[in-house]
Amino acid sequence: MIESLNRVVVSRSALRHNFSLCKHQAANCGVMAMVKADGYGHGMEECGRVFADCGAAAFGVAEVVEGIRLRRAGVEQPIFVLAGIMAEFFDALFEYDLTPVLVDGTLIQPLAQEAVLRKKEIAVHLKVDAGMGRQGFPLTELPGIVAAVTSRKGLRLQGIMAHFPMADDPSSVSSDRILADFLQAVTGLRPDIQQQDLCLHIANSGGLFSVDGTSLDMVRPGISLYGYGASGSGGVQGTQEQQLIPAMRFVSRIIQVREVPAGTGLGYGHIFTTDRTTRLAVLPVGYEDGYLRVLSNRARVLLHGRSAPVVGRISMNLTLVDVTDLGEVQVGDEAVLLGRQGREAITANEIAGWMETISYEVLCLLGHCNRIEYVD
Repeated sequence: MIESLNRVVVSRSALRHNFSLCKHQAANCGVMAMVKADGYGHGMEECGRVFADCGAAAFGVAEVVEGIRLRRAGVEQPIFVLAGIMAEFFDALFEYDLTPVLVDGTLIQPLAQEAVLRKKEIAVHLKVDAGMGRQGFPLTELPGIVAAVTSRKGLRLQGIMAHFPMADDPSSVSSDRILADFLQAVTGLRPDIQQQDLCLHIANSGGLFSVDGTSLDMVRPGISLYGYGASGSGGVQGTQEQQLIPAMRFVSRIIQVREVPAGTGLGYGHIFTTDRTTRLAVLPVGYEDGYLRVLSNRARVLLHGRSAPVVGRISMNLTLVDVTDLGEVQVGDEAVLLGRQGREAITANEIAGWMETISYEVLCLLGHCNRIEYVD
């Protein structure tokens, strides 16, 4: 079977290493592995299986359809639907045993009625807005919402969660305030509610590694599972054994090598003109593959373990690399656009800097646009 020369390669051993590091950082409380967005571009089903084998307590997805995919992949742990649900998804919640996170009060009564009709009980978690300003109940409404859930047959209040908006910035005081407000709100609930075995969780990757006291009953790491720090630093501070390992590589192969004279304009718009006789490696990769036009004249790739600049406009399916100073390169040679080759590496943080975005977007783009291979 003939396949594209462009491929994403994901290391299972790196995924396992990163999960272990997150688990250790969380003082061994439960880890909800965030596998939404197709595992941040790394492939949700395979990442789910890897993290399940590592001992994940639960999984986090954004939409019901992702939870269904994860169940069909054989994942048996609880699966949380974090971005909210609609009544049309009730059948799937019960059929695939998914845990809804309620972000407002509109579905409390309909969901309870559905559960009673089915003679079942469904566990729910509540999302409160402790400062994110995006989704969730205001903290002042939490007692009333808790009462509304606990008074209805068919619903079992299993947990309460919040989210940090600035935990990727360790210097911000926002996270300490949000944690304190969240804990105060939960502590202020009726004594009978406090005595229930509620699961409290707030820590994303940034909270886990940068904010003291956030582990609570469960943590929800996302980007750190895939090898990057939430702050964009590429890992946590410490020895080599303590650092996160990027799990994704994005590679292509040279499809043509050509030489052009000085004064040659390259690609659409001639935004680069050679100032010497130049050897070019042509890669069959472009913005169709998630390697965006904004990387034109900015990015670098690795060939033969050395860095070489991208020159000219990146087009839909072709990218030019100046290999004049690299010595012999040939058609078929591997080109690394993300990841390590020899002693050199290009990280998602570097690409994000060239793209003026964040590593999350880079990983999702490349993972969604290319076939994925897994290695141990």
